[in-house]
Amino acid sequence: MLALIAGTGALPDEVVASLQERPLVCALEGFEPDRLTPDIVFPLEQLGSFIADLKKRGVTGICMAGAVRRPVVDPARIDAATMPLVPILQQAILSGDDGALRAVIGIFEESGLSVHAAHDIAPNLLPPIGCLTEATPSETDLSDADRAVGILRAMGVADIGQACVVLKGQALAIESIFGTAWMLQSLSQRPDAGGGVLFKGPKPDQDRRADMPAIGPDTVSGAVAAGLSGIVVEKGGVLVLQQDRVIEECNRLGLFLTVRERAV
Repeated sequence: MLALIAGTGALPDEVVASLQERPLVCALEGFEPDRLTPDIVFPLEQLGSFIADLKKRGVTGICMAGAVRRPVVDPARIDAATMPLVPILQQAILSGDDGALRAVIGIFEESGLSVHAAHDIAPNLLPPIGCLTEATPSETDLSDADRAVGILRAMGVADIGQACVVLKGQALAIESIFGTAWMLQSLSQRPDAGGGVLFKGPKPDQDRRADMPAIGPDTVSGAVAAGLSGIVVEKGGVLVLQQDRVIEECNRLGLFLTVRERAV
């Protein structure tokens, strides 16, 4: 039996839609999914009891899908089953995003639960390689994408973000803890004539079972508002939510969307 730990955004809905049977839908308190109704809502302070409940219900695997921010932990709410996990949770909260997720995945695996990636359950979320739109990238755009790969690699070592914007070899913006939408919004009043490429991809050696980077229709709108020429994503490393609509919007707004091979 599969349990989906659903956060906010469109990803949990797409994962559920791809399954023949509805999974047990769970949510971290304060970060319930936008449209799905959770069967279980649990606070982080009772993670141990939540895991025990999953196993009692016959759950053998979990999938984490959707956005979740770091919750504020109330020590008074920590129950006996979660107390042994406190040192791991404390370290996770103080770590970068990838380190935190690795710690949480480790807790589930140590409890005997397998952890599945969203794209393993819904492989259609990974787009094919090549340009998917009517507009195509120029040689300069492709060169900027190459430059972005190096920038993202350096960001990944510091566990900072999964996206950046590059124009003529220069970084215009990098993703921080506030996410891609905020980064793009920061360019909405840029003082130049526009242009540039949004590049998105996973961090080096990232555990892709959780927090896989994703784009959707809102990303397209944000890229247009930021004055960009197009979007480049890494093959097998970025989920495209509502893929048909994303391509349709790119075509309508004149953006290119290209899926490139993973850099070695």
